[in-house]
Amino acid sequence: MEIISIGKQHYQAIAEIYKEGIDTGIATFETSVPSWETWDEGKLKHSRFLAVENNVVLGWIALSKVSSSCVYNGVAEVSVYVSENHRGKGVGKFLMENVITESEANGIWTLQSGMFAENEATIALHKMFGFRIIGYREKIGKLDGVWKDNVIMERRSKIVGIE
Repeated sequence: MEIISIGKQHYQAIAEIYKEGIDTGIATFETSVPSWETWDEGKLKHSRFLAVENNVVLGWIALSKVSSSCVYNGVAEVSVYVSENHRGKGVGKFLMENVITESEANGIWTLQSGMFAENEATIALHKMFGFRIIGYREKIGKLDGVWKDNVIMERRSKIVGIE
């Protein structure tokens, strides 16, 4: 498995994996895949990776700003998606290791993530990397007419923003 930086040429594979996540009903409130331009605009330009093996995209990870306020420049939200054919094979771990290293190299001191409470695999992945649950939002939104609860997790860097 190797890590490569995401470019526009990879968006078809990203979109397919994102659609698989949408179809699970436990990955996102989104109901359709955005265009490349919308996706690209919503993500930081650094810390966006694909996990690839034998020219097959296994999963992706990217960071988003949490606020336009400059005091939050060191805080980013994680999005991580793994192809349904490659779940349970360590792809998420591989992506998370790389995004943590790259985010810290770019001055990010806090990573946060929000996920549906029933998404146990994603919660476990985040816990494995030192994320802790900091909140629980009950019935934060509806998906297909069903209220969804959201778990909020964060990871504070041990090397960036400690002074």
